[in-house]
Amino acid sequence: MKDIYQRLDEILPKIVQPDFRKNKGLGNEIGFYVFDYNAEHELLVRDRVKFIKEKAKSAYGLNIIEFDLYEVILEILESKGYLKKNFEMEQKKNSEYVFNATRKTLRLTLDNDLVVQYIKERLDGNDIVFLTGIGKAWPIVRSHTILNNLHRVVEEQPLIMFFPGTYNGGTLMLFDHLKDDNYYRAFELIDKY
Repeated sequence: MKDIYQRLDEILPKIVQPDFRKNKGLGNEIGFYVFDYNAEHELLVRDRVKFIKEKAKSAYGLNIIEFDLYEVILEILESKGYLKKNFEMEQKKNSEYVFNATRKTLRLTLDNDLVVQYIKERLDGNDIVFLTGIGKAWPIVRSHTILNNLHRVVEEQPLIMFFPGTYNGGTLMLFDHLKDDNYYRAFELIDKY
């Protein structure tokens, strides 16, 4: 079994391949990939994501755009004037109440989903999409939900979700403890063996 360092080292050589960026060989499936890892490696993965983005740009001229879901949520709430209200609401109510209110504010899973709109507005000119912050954004945004909703807007670029947990080709298990709904449309980016 490969360790986390071996798997991380295989990402850049894979994503710089022209066929990868053109989504070739996927049987007409959309180019969504999952790089799963043990949550204890979160800081290592964050550092390596930054390195991969910089190296892909400087050595290969590739534009990779990263969307940290947690940061996206905060930016949307701030722009709508709701972030401070959420903090106040949490003090008066409870976290579950704030989570539900935030989901409604973000219009998650609706046609006018604000997270999906945010990502869609920033895709032009980018070769690859990195989706990070999955663990930080839970339970407001769930991994299978965001992937299902992004299918309608991320079509040209491959998307790689960096997932702190396990993906077995059908089930997403966040932090190896929280079972998300099944998701069968993504491919494993780097195998473990």
